[in-house]
Amino acid sequence: MEAKLQKWGNSVGVRIPSSILKSLNIKTNDVVNIEQIEDKIMISISKNKKISLKDRFMDYNGKNLAKEFSWDEDLEREIW
Repeated sequence: MEAKLQKWGNSVGVRIPSSILKSLNIKTNDVVNIEQIEDKIMISISKNKKISLKDRFMDYNGKNLAKEFSWDEDLEREIW
């Protein structure tokens, strides 16, 4: 696939078709890695992609390790 390089501020940008972004699950503002390998430009998905807390625990099947605890009695002027 050919793409045209276009001026973008002080840099030059290339548009990536939405079909490619969708197939790789890349969204606007996601971070990617850009490397030069000899005469090629390699764009790859960052391994440090931010994952929401909800997504992190989506497949978690372990037991809940949270335990109830007490803040103890109020002392001095600690009453809320």
